[in-house]
Amino acid sequence: MTSKPSRRTVLGALGGGGAALALGREALGQAPSGSVVEAVRPPAFRGQHEPRPLSFDPTKLKGLSEKLMRSHWENNYGGAVRALNAVEQRLDAMLKDKELPAYVYGDLKREELVRTGSVVLHEHYFANLGGDGKASGNALEMIKSAFGNYETWEAEFKRTANALGGGSGWVVLAFNLHTGGVHNYWAWDHMHTAVLGAPLLVLDMYEHAYHMDFGAAAARYVDAFMDNVDWDEVGRRVEWAAKAKRS
Repeated sequence: MTSKPSRRTVLGALGGGGAALALGREALGQAPSGSVVEAVRPPAFRGQHEPRPLSFDPTKLKGLSEKLMRSHWENNYGGAVRALNAVEQRLDAMLKDKELPAYVYGDLKREELVRTGSVVLHEHYFANLGGDGKASGNALEMIKSAFGNYETWEAEFKRTANALGGGSGWVVLAFNLHTGGVHNYWAWDHMHTAVLGAPLLVLDMYEHAYHMDFGAAAARYVDAFMDNVDWDEVGRRVEWAAKAKRS
Protein backbone atom coordinates (compact mmCIF):
# COMPACT_ATOMS: atom_id res chain seq x y z
CA MET A 1 0.00 0.00 0.00
CA THR A 2 1.31 3.43 -0.91
CA SER A 3 1.78 5.63 2.13
CA LYS A 4 0.29 9.12 2.15
CA PRO A 5 2.61 12.12 2.18
CA SER A 6 3.08 13.75 5.56
CA ARG A 7 2.62 17.47 6.21
CA ARG A 8 6.36 17.83 6.65
CA THR A 9 7.07 16.05 3.36
CA VAL A 10 4.74 18.33 1.41
CA LEU A 11 6.09 21.51 2.97
CA GLY A 12 9.67 20.39 2.53
CA ALA A 13 9.12 19.61 -1.12
CA LEU A 14 7.52 22.95 -1.87
CA GLY A 15 9.43 25.32 0.37
CA GLY A 16 11.88 28.00 -0.64
CA GLY A 17 11.67 29.55 -4.07
CA GLY A 18 10.64 26.58 -6.17
CA ALA A 19 13.02 24.09 -4.58
CA ALA A 20 10.43 21.38 -5.17
CA LEU A 21 11.29 21.41 -8.83
CA ALA A 22 14.63 19.85 -8.06
CA LEU A 23 12.77 16.66 -7.17
CA GLY A 24 11.74 16.17 -10.78
CA ARG A 25 8.35 15.77 -12.42
CA GLU A 26 7.94 12.17 -11.30
CA ALA A 27 8.48 12.99 -7.61
CA LEU A 28 5.84 15.73 -7.82
CA GLY A 29 3.33 13.49 -9.53
CA GLN A 30 3.57 15.46 -12.77
CA ALA A 31 2.96 13.90 -16.15
CA PRO A 32 5.45 14.63 -18.93
CA SER A 33 4.57 17.71 -20.96
CA GLY A 34 2.18 16.92 -23.77
CA SER A 35 1.08 13.59 -22.31
CA VAL A 36 -2.47 12.26 -22.47
CA VAL A 37 -2.84 12.68 -18.70
CA GLU A 38 -1.80 16.33 -18.92
CA ALA A 39 -4.17 16.97 -21.83
CA VAL A 40 -7.28 15.80 -19.94
CA ARG A 41 -6.63 17.82 -16.79
CA PRO A 42 -9.08 20.69 -16.26
CA PRO A 43 -7.53 24.14 -16.72
CA ALA A 44 -7.28 24.80 -12.97
CA PHE A 45 -4.88 21.86 -12.58
CA ARG A 46 -3.09 21.92 -15.91
CA GLY A 47 0.04 23.78 -14.80
CA GLN A 48 1.07 25.11 -18.20
CA HIS A 49 2.06 28.67 -17.37
CA GLU A 50 4.92 30.08 -19.44
CA PRO A 51 7.26 32.94 -18.44
CA ARG A 52 6.55 36.20 -20.22
CA PRO A 53 9.60 37.61 -22.02
CA LEU A 54 11.09 40.90 -20.89
CA SER A 55 9.41 43.82 -22.64
CA PHE A 56 12.58 45.93 -22.60
CA ASP A 57 16.28 45.65 -23.43
CA PRO A 58 17.99 44.84 -20.09
CA THR A 59 21.26 46.31 -21.34
CA LYS A 60 19.71 49.78 -21.58
CA LEU A 61 18.30 50.38 -18.11
CA LYS A 62 19.74 53.26 -16.13
CA GLY A 63 21.50 52.13 -12.96
CA LEU A 64 20.18 48.55 -13.07
CA SER A 65 22.54 45.97 -14.57
CA GLU A 66 21.70 43.41 -17.21
CA LYS A 67 23.09 40.72 -14.91
CA LEU A 68 20.66 41.69 -12.16
CA MET A 69 17.67 41.79 -14.50
CA ARG A 70 18.40 38.47 -16.17
CA SER A 71 19.08 36.71 -12.87
CA HIS A 72 15.88 38.09 -11.38
CA TRP A 73 13.82 37.12 -14.44
CA GLU A 74 15.33 33.66 -14.92
CA ASN A 75 15.76 32.49 -11.34
CA ASN A 76 13.16 34.24 -9.22
CA TYR A 77 10.33 34.89 -11.65
CA GLY A 78 11.05 31.80 -13.73
CA GLY A 79 11.24 29.71 -10.58
CA ALA A 80 7.85 31.02 -9.48
CA VAL A 81 6.29 30.05 -12.82
CA ARG A 82 7.75 26.54 -12.66
CA ALA A 83 6.70 26.13 -9.03
CA LEU A 84 3.13 27.22 -9.81
CA ASN A 85 2.94 24.63 -12.57
CA ALA A 86 4.20 21.94 -10.20
CA VAL A 87 1.74 22.94 -7.47
CA GLU A 88 -1.29 22.98 -9.80
CA GLN A 89 -0.51 19.54 -11.16
CA ARG A 90 0.22 18.12 -7.73
CA LEU A 91 -3.10 19.47 -6.43
CA ASP A 92 -4.86 17.42 -9.09
CA ALA A 93 -3.00 14.25 -8.09
CA MET A 94 -3.58 14.77 -4.36
CA LEU A 95 -7.29 15.53 -4.81
CA LYS A 96 -7.78 11.99 -6.10
CA ASP A 97 -6.47 10.58 -2.80
CA LYS A 98 -9.69 10.34 -0.81
CA GLU A 99 -7.82 9.48 2.41
CA LEU A 100 -5.47 12.47 2.27
CA PRO A 101 -5.90 14.71 5.35
CA ALA A 102 -7.44 18.07 4.54
CA TYR A 103 -4.62 19.96 6.30
CA VAL A 104 -2.06 18.44 3.93
CA TYR A 105 -4.09 19.59 0.95
CA GLY A 106 -4.47 22.97 2.63
CA ASP A 107 -0.71 23.38 2.83
CA LEU A 108 -0.49 22.96 -0.92
CA LYS A 109 -3.36 25.38 -1.50
CA ARG A 110 -1.38 27.99 0.45
CA GLU A 111 1.57 27.35 -1.85
CA GLU A 112 -0.73 27.85 -4.84
CA LEU A 113 -1.64 31.28 -3.47
CA VAL A 114 2.00 32.19 -2.80
CA ARG A 115 3.22 31.15 -6.24
CA THR A 116 0.30 32.79 -8.04
CA GLY A 117 0.97 36.06 -6.27
CA SER A 118 4.66 35.87 -7.09
CA VAL A 119 4.00 35.27 -10.78
CA VAL A 120 1.44 38.07 -11.09
CA LEU A 121 3.50 40.65 -9.20
CA HIS A 122 6.72 39.78 -11.02
CA GLU A 123 4.99 40.11 -14.39
CA HIS A 124 3.67 43.53 -13.45
CA TYR A 125 7.08 44.54 -12.09
CA PHE A 126 9.03 43.69 -15.22
CA ALA A 127 6.34 45.12 -17.51
CA ASN A 128 6.50 48.53 -15.79
CA LEU A 129 10.25 48.86 -16.41
CA GLY A 130 12.04 50.11 -19.52
CA GLY A 131 10.78 53.70 -19.62
CA ASP A 132 12.35 57.09 -19.00
CA GLY A 133 10.95 57.51 -15.49
CA LYS A 134 9.01 60.68 -16.35
CA ALA A 135 5.41 60.47 -15.21
CA SER A 136 2.86 61.75 -17.70
CA GLY A 137 -0.62 61.29 -19.11
CA ASN A 138 -3.55 59.76 -17.26
CA ALA A 139 -1.28 58.08 -14.71
CA LEU A 140 0.10 61.43 -13.62
CA GLU A 141 -3.36 62.96 -13.49
CA MET A 142 -4.65 60.11 -11.33
CA ILE A 143 -1.71 60.50 -8.94
CA LYS A 144 -2.31 64.25 -8.65
CA SER A 145 -5.99 63.67 -8.01
CA ALA A 146 -5.31 61.13 -5.28
CA PHE A 147 -2.25 62.66 -3.60
CA GLY A 148 -2.47 66.35 -4.40
CA ASN A 149 0.75 66.37 -6.44
CA TYR A 150 3.35 64.01 -7.85
CA GLU A 151 5.98 64.90 -5.25
CA THR A 152 3.77 63.85 -2.35
CA TRP A 153 2.96 60.56 -4.04
CA GLU A 154 6.63 59.85 -4.87
CA ALA A 155 7.76 60.65 -1.33
CA GLU A 156 5.25 58.20 0.13
CA PHE A 157 5.96 55.52 -2.48
CA LYS A 158 9.70 55.70 -1.74
CA ARG A 159 9.22 55.79 2.02
CA THR A 160 7.01 52.72 1.85
CA ALA A 161 9.64 50.95 -0.26
CA ASN A 162 12.48 51.89 2.08
CA ALA A 163 10.46 50.56 5.00
CA LEU A 164 10.78 47.14 3.34
CA GLY A 165 14.52 47.49 2.66
CA GLY A 166 16.64 44.66 4.04
CA GLY A 167 13.68 42.32 4.22
CA SER A 168 11.06 41.28 1.72
CA GLY A 169 7.87 42.49 0.11
CA TRP A 170 6.33 44.73 -2.52
CA VAL A 171 5.08 48.26 -2.95
CA VAL A 172 2.01 48.50 -5.14
CA LEU A 173 0.37 51.67 -6.38
CA ALA A 174 -3.14 50.36 -6.91
CA PHE A 175 -6.60 51.47 -7.93
CA ASN A 176 -9.12 49.86 -5.64
CA LEU A 177 -12.02 48.63 -7.73
CA HIS A 178 -14.30 48.51 -4.68
CA THR A 179 -13.61 51.87 -3.05
CA GLY A 180 -12.46 53.77 -6.13
CA GLY A 181 -9.43 55.01 -4.18
CA VAL A 182 -5.79 55.09 -5.28
CA HIS A 183 -3.17 54.16 -2.70
CA ASN A 184 0.41 53.00 -2.25
CA TYR A 185 -0.01 49.62 -0.61
CA TRP A 186 2.62 47.89 1.52
CA ALA A 187 2.83 44.13 1.05
CA TRP A 188 5.26 42.02 3.04
CA ASP A 189 4.85 38.97 0.81
CA HIS A 190 3.21 37.77 -2.40
CA MET A 191 -0.24 37.38 -0.85
CA HIS A 192 -0.91 40.48 1.22
CA THR A 193 -2.24 43.05 -1.20
CA ALA A 194 -5.41 45.11 -1.02
CA VAL A 195 -8.59 43.23 -1.88
CA LEU A 196 -9.72 44.31 -5.37
CA GLY A 197 -6.62 46.47 -5.71
CA ALA A 198 -5.72 46.66 -9.42
CA PRO A 199 -1.92 47.09 -9.66
CA LEU A 200 -0.82 50.23 -11.51
CA LEU A 201 2.86 50.32 -10.53
CA VAL A 202 4.69 47.45 -8.84
CA LEU A 203 8.08 47.57 -7.10
CA ASP A 204 9.80 44.37 -5.91
CA MET A 205 11.56 44.94 -2.57
CA TYR A 206 12.80 41.42 -2.00
CA GLU A 207 16.60 41.48 -1.66
CA HIS A 208 17.02 39.37 -4.79
CA ALA A 209 15.68 42.36 -6.76
CA TYR A 210 18.63 44.59 -5.88
CA HIS A 211 21.35 42.94 -3.78
CA MET A 212 23.52 41.98 -6.76
CA ASP A 213 23.88 45.65 -7.76
CA PHE A 214 23.39 47.55 -4.52
CA GLY A 215 24.14 45.24 -1.63
CA ALA A 216 22.23 46.52 1.37
CA ALA A 217 21.69 49.99 -0.14
CA ALA A 218 18.01 49.49 -0.87
CA ALA A 219 17.30 53.22 -1.16
CA ARG A 220 19.68 53.52 -4.13
CA TYR A 221 17.81 50.70 -5.84
CA VAL A 222 14.49 52.46 -5.27
CA ASP A 223 15.90 55.62 -6.90
CA ALA A 224 17.17 53.60 -9.87
CA PHE A 225 13.81 51.89 -10.24
CA MET A 226 12.04 55.24 -10.41
CA ASP A 227 14.39 56.35 -13.20
CA ASN A 228 13.27 53.38 -15.32
CA VAL A 229 9.51 53.32 -14.83
CA ASP A 230 7.54 52.92 -18.06
CA TRP A 231 4.71 55.35 -17.39
CA ASP A 232 3.03 54.47 -20.68
CA GLU A 233 2.49 50.97 -19.28
CA VAL A 234 1.19 52.44 -16.02
CA GLY A 235 -1.20 54.56 -18.08
CA ARG A 236 -2.55 51.49 -19.85
CA ARG A 237 -3.27 49.92 -16.48
CA VAL A 238 -5.05 53.08 -15.36
CA GLU A 239 -7.31 52.86 -18.42
CA TRP A 240 -8.05 49.20 -17.73
CA ALA A 241 -8.82 49.86 -14.05
CA ALA A 242 -11.13 52.77 -14.90
CA LYS A 243 -13.09 50.61 -17.32
CA ALA A 244 -13.26 47.73 -14.83
CA LYS A 245 -14.59 50.08 -12.16
CA ARG A 246 -17.35 51.36 -14.46
CA SER A 247 -18.40 47.85 -15.39
